[in-house]
Amino acid sequence: MSEFHMEYFDKEDVLLLVLSEDPEMQSIELFPNVTAELNEKGELIGIEILEASKFFRDYVLESMQAKLLGLQTAGKPV
Repeated sequence: MSEFHMEYFDKEDVLLLVLSEDPEMQSIELFPNVTAELNEKGELIGIEILEASKFFRDYVLESMQAKLLGLQTAGKPV
């Protein structure tokens, strides 16, 4: 298994989180635009995020808004 690394494809706005260089045999959509890539043993080898800049912008904005409003998640302060 190779060391973790990230690849970003600016033109396509795709972020690939690579956990292993094993060939991808299956993929599972976790959320819209977020896909888990699996090897032949069903082990996670990567995560692909489409529209990555929008995904992270929205995530950061939601997190900041939650902190500013003092919201809680899972019974713990954000």
